[in-house]
This record gives sequence, C-alpha cells and structure tokens, in this order.
Amino acid sequence: MSDKGMQLLEKAFRLEGVNRVPWVPFVGVHGARLVGVDAKTYLTSSAHIVEGIGKAIELYNPDGIPVVFDLQIEAEILGCKLVWNDDNPPAVVSHPLAEGATLDQLSIPEETDGRIPIVLEATRRLRETYPDIALYGLITGPFTLALHLLGTEVFMKLFEDPEYVHDLMAFCSKVGDKHAQLLIDAGCDVIAVVDPMTSQIDPESFKTFVSSPVTQIFETIRKNKKYSSFFVCGHAQQNIEVMCDCLPDNISIDENIPLDYVKDIALQKGISFGGNLKLTSVLLLGDELDARKEALGCLDLAGKEGFILAPGCDLPMDTPVENLQAVSTLVHDEYIQEATRNMEHSSSLQPLSLDGHWHADKVVIDVITLDSGSCAPCQYMMEAVNKAAAGFGDKVVISEHKIKDINGIRMMMALGVKNVPTICINGKASFISQIPPRSELEASIMKDIQALNG
Repeated sequence: MSDKGMQLLEKAFRLEGVNRVPWVPFVGVHGARLVGVDAKTYLTSSAHIVEGIGKAIELYNPDGIPVVFDLQIEAEILGCKLVWNDDNPPAVVSHPLAEGATLDQLSIPEETDGRIPIVLEATRRLRETYPDIALYGLITGPFTLALHLLGTEVFMKLFEDPEYVHDLMAFCSKVGDKHAQLLIDAGCDVIAVVDPMTSQIDPESFKTFVSSPVTQIFETIRKNKKYSSFFVCGHAQQNIEVMCDCLPDNISIDENIPLDYVKDIALQKGISFGGNLKLTSVLLLGDELDARKEALGCLDLAGKEGFILAPGCDLPMDTPVENLQAVSTLVHDEYIQEATRNMEHSSSLQPLSLDGHWHADKVVIDVITLDSGSCAPCQYMMEAVNKAAAGFGDKVVISEHKIKDINGIRMMMALGVKNVPTICINGKASFISQIPPRSELEASIMKDIQALNG
C-alpha cells in the first residue's frame, strides 16, 4: 500500500524516497467559504473550523493541512487591536509597545486566553476524526510578532537600541514556544513558524536578532518528537540559508522565491522544502488547466526528494474548489501528469492601460500587494507609505493594487513588477519587497515632487 498522509510527509521531512510528492493545501479562511460563513464567524468558532477543514480534507485529499491560518491570535491576546473583514483573517491596527505599554507588562499567553481555546478544541476534534492526516499548528514567528507589538519602529531600533530588540525577540520566542507546546499537546504533528516579516531584513540582521529565538522554538518542537516548518513569504531569497541554519525540518516559500534556488540550498543543508504554487494569478484567478500546469511545473522543478507541494501562503477565501481539486488529482495520478504535460494553454491576460493614470502636478505612488488586509508585509508597507506621504498633503496620490483581482495583476504587469509587495513611485519600482525607512521614502517622494516643479 502506498504511503499517504503523515507517513508520506515524514518521509519527505527525512529526505527519504517517496512514491509521490505529498500535498498540503494551506486552507485558512478558504474553509469559511466551504461552510458558507464569513471569516470572523469562522475564526471564532471551533465547530466551523472543524467543519471547514473536514470539507477541505474531503474535497482536496491532502496529506497534511493547517488547523487555522491566522497570524494575529497571539497579538490579539497581547493587546493589539484587530480589524475584521469578511474574507480575510483580521489585521493588526495598533501596537501596544509603541503606545506606552512596556515589555514587563506583557504576559505569555495561556491555553485559556483569547482564541487559543477555539484552536485547541478544533485540533483535538480533528485529531480524533482524521488520525492519519498531518495536522499543522501555526504560530506567529518572533519577528512578525515583534512588528505587531511595536510597529515599524522596530526597524530603527535594530540599530538604535539592539538590546531592546533582543529582549523583545526573547519574549516573542517564549510566546511561540508556549503556543507550540499547546498545539502539540492538542494533537498537531507539525508546527509551522510563520514569520513573513523576516523578508524585510538582511542575513546579518537575521542572524543577530532572529536565529537564536527561532532555533529555540524548533528545539522545543524537536524535543516533543514532532516536525517543524519555517514559513516565509515575500522576496526573502537572501535569507534562505540562514533560515536553514535555524534547523527546522522544512522551509516553505511563496512564488517570490525561485523553487530551484530553495531546493539547492535546502537539500545541501539536509532540510526538506515546500511551496510554491501561485496563489492569485493561478489558484484564485486561473482555471483548472492553469492549476494543473502550475502544479506540474513545481513537481518537475522540485523533484521528489524532500519536496512538499503547497500554495505559497494561505489560500484566498474565494479560491475555486475546482482549481484545488485539479491540483489534488494531478498529484495523485501520474497519468494526469503526463496528459497535462502535453496540453497547450496560453493566458489572454493583458497589462492594464495607464492612460490617464498619471498627474502632471502630483506624485503617484502605486503599491502592488497581495492584500494589505491579510498579508503582514503588505500591511506594514502600506502603513509606511501612508505615514511618509502624510506630510505632503494632496501632492501625493496613493493607490493599492491587490493581486487578488484581475486588475491588480494587470497593473502589476503594466508596471513591470515581479515581486510583492513593491512600491512604485511615478511608475518606477522604487522599493521591491522591502519596507524603507520613513526618511528614505520621504526623500524619494520629495525628489519626485521637485522634479515635477522643474
């Protein structure tokens, strides 16, 4: 009998031979769509989560699946205010450490705090119902949690007050350590440390501030004889090697990073790797053949050693069921893989016209994002742009273009943007997947204003 579920994933984590590549759809609020409720209703109910994940297991035949994909659970408990919307996880809109709170006033969350009991109850019920499926428990990575607590001020403190950042990271690591233990005790097989904001720092800063706190969490997971994954999104290519050096069992990346690049580094380090199906242009907005072609491309590029096929991040809520089923059937059937390889399919998508987009007397800032309501790097990039532009009044026009819709992708094509999030100033990609310091962004805006004034 062929391996499947947790057995298959274990072989991938150990870089052993597999009969097929394991498949892990990152079902977050997409589960809400499957049960016909909005994101808040879903993420505040263990019953809805169990029903949604159960339907996803039935429809997509996965080897593993996250219980919940929400990077605001810890932040909410620690005093961050959230804004909810219908089709995304909540967004953090306040930062207690930037608003007068001190580190010693914050406490490590317990199993009875916030929405943790909802997640634990859902985990226990799913564990009982699906004993062979690998359940992923997700925790917010220390650096992303630090951003939630302090805001973008953390980037300045890396240089101005490194000891404070070390203390903050140590606290965030303890939060992650405790959350990981609770999820393991409830029945999770794999703990994913999801730290998208590490895409915003260089390898030296990563080693200085992130490596030790994250390595401690992976050591806790290892002591519990469970598996770990280190999730990153955005243009984090520069940090793949230092991520591997933190000794997770797996590195998981999105479409911003070439899969073959990650494969080479991860396998050299003896670590499995996962990704990186395109979320929006293919899974959300494409058709079934697009989805099969994309999955086949990942399978062919990655090979079978240590690879786990997965989306680049949590699935948009309205991802068509048919597209995900197309990926699932391809993964499980080599005949479909061969048939798909011989099929021709071309996209008719064209760049958006920029006629009328520019202003003779204003600086136009276009921010290409996944969605600032659900993507932490996108959220903090938009926050940085709005703060930097505030002093220039009506001299600056700001637009966010979310690649969750067709026009967002067409604008991305028109501006020649390859990575998200990216800030374009008057049509030029000025800050690519990096949140600039406020002073640098203000200087760039001022330079363009002066150019307009001759």
